[in-house]
Amino acid sequence: MFQMVQFLVPSGPKRPGNISVSQPTGQKRTQTASYEFLQHVRTVSGLRQQDMFYNLRVPNQFQTDRDEINLLLLTGHGVFCIDLKTWSGSVSAQIETHVRPQQQTFSSVSVEQLPDALQAITVKTSNLCSHMKRCGLNVRPSLFIPRILLLSPDCVLSDELLQTEQLVSGADVQTFLRSLREGYTSWLSDAFTPSWISGHLSYGQMRALREQLELMGTWDLLQMSGGQELSGDFQSCQHLAINRQETDLLEFNRAGSLITDTLWSLLGHTPQVTVSMYKRGAQGWLGKPLIATATIPSSTRVIFRIRGETTDAKIPAGSIRSITLSI
Repeated sequence: MFQMVQFLVPSGPKRPGNISVSQPTGQKRTQTASYEFLQHVRTVSGLRQQDMFYNLRVPNQFQTDRDEINLLLLTGHGVFCIDLKTWSGSVSAQIETHVRPQQQTFSSVSVEQLPDALQAITVKTSNLCSHMKRCGLNVRPSLFIPRILLLSPDCVLSDELLQTEQLVSGADVQTFLRSLREGYTSWLSDAFTPSWISGHLSYGQMRALREQLELMGTWDLLQMSGGQELSGDFQSCQHLAINRQETDLLEFNRAGSLITDTLWSLLGHTPQVTVSMYKRGAQGWLGKPLIATATIPSSTRVIFRIRGETTDAKIPAGSIRSITLSI
């Protein structure tokens, strides 16, 4: 467990023995890697877009659930499995100490116990290694490397955590990304030196890993008619039989507007929605190949587990514009 302490320091002279900390800007846990940061990673590290993966969901050891890795970087040095955190405040390993109520040096103190992020990313990295072995790839476990990037400059690590290699503080993120850049000499060395001698991933291993990573899923994306987007897991929809391996897009087209639907309902008719199912893969000359269409009542409930929720949402088909299915 980690302990994060946030202090709001009052103005005024400091007393001898007071602890001086910077004022935090608020704590937030990242859920998705932002486009701007991904572009920054690509620019500084020199990695190609095809060697960067984000929000991959890795099966656990029992293959009963999937855990998300925020960012995965495929390099000759190894597969870097990275979780991104925007914590702010003082972060330390959990210890049996408490903030004493009689201390009046702070106007506000917020103490929060955080899950052990190091343990979490280590387990997910190990699960990814196991998944690749199940896929037939024999890559040394030491080449799957866990890291946590702390993106906020307001995050202050304890001395103990500063010595932890897997934790990269905000001040060291730039240096870490530069270390991933491979020069011409390294490129030549990897091209002519066997991987068992160099300790790096061979070109063949990188190609095989890339192919498998591209087959791993992320999140399904549900777009509402009003423009709102929900990420999560599409569960089911009555009247629709969907093969996820073959289908990657569902488009919901309502015949009329909300007003006309209401009028038809008053007349005893059930408004309908036409669902178009499109083939997974690249678009052809005439767009995505259409697999099938189905007409269902607009009141049909689409079962969708929204990301971060513990229960399924039941969303009327008439309020949905499209659902993009992950693998």
